[in-house]
Amino acid sequence: MSRKIRSFRADAVVLKHRDQGEADRMLTVYSRQRGKLRALAKGVRKTRSRKAGHVEPFTKVSLQLATGRNWFVVSQAEAQETYNNLRESLETIGFASYVIELVDRFTYEEEENSPIYDLLIQTLKRLNDGDPPSLVIRYFEIRLLDTLGFRPELKNCVVSGEEIIAQDQYFSASLGGAIAPAHGKTLAGATPISMAALKYLRHFQRSSYQDAARARIPRDTQRELELLMHYYITYLLERGLNTPAFMRRVSKRVLPDQNREQITNNKQRTELEQ
Repeated sequence: MSRKIRSFRADAVVLKHRDQGEADRMLTVYSRQRGKLRALAKGVRKTRSRKAGHVEPFTKVSLQLATGRNWFVVSQAEAQETYNNLRESLETIGFASYVIELVDRFTYEEEENSPIYDLLIQTLKRLNDGDPPSLVIRYFEIRLLDTLGFRPELKNCVVSGEEIIAQDQYFSASLGGAIAPAHGKTLAGATPISMAALKYLRHFQRSSYQDAARARIPRDTQRELELLMHYYITYLLERGLNTPAFMRRVSKRVLPDQNREQITNNKQRTELEQ
């Protein structure tokens, strides 16, 4: 009979945390070695704690974890990359939070998937380095869906199997891909997709990030891609996401002081949050 491993080291990204008791903090991390984990950081909220700065959200950290009765316990934590630029504005916090939320929502505890870990740290680095967020996020979404087995079909109609031709099409989240106009215009739940948007999604599917970064996507197509991907992702998750609405509010905000957000166009806010 093999002995249960009582302690192990993990390379991880801190996804989120919540306070536990008077001085502890429960972490949710995504690790290269064991996927998503929950771990208790004891005493981390104390003023003199040496772990506090090493276990903040968005931080890439090396953890020594001990196996506890109900969850893992952090015995050592050493930050490897803090991605400080992500914390400089609400906008960058929003983009990073969206990436974190998708990883958290799509994964299960102790389900190893090192490609997701690699994609996560690459994406945080790109955002931290100042790459265009619209490119970084769309590329991340497409690659995450590929890794999870939810790759959308964009070359052939998912109803008839016929090859998609160079014209505007439809997209069905329930069927997982593009639909020729003859079938899509009468299919419940199908949404229109322009040929331009379809072209960029195909480009992201087949290209390295370096090649994808050469694309210059018009602003209206960026918006179309954002709405389309949120439509598909929300369907897959069977629930809405928290961060997109926050990101849209931030993009329209006026801040008279640091403690209050004011949305100047209520009509736009209602439309974007639906």
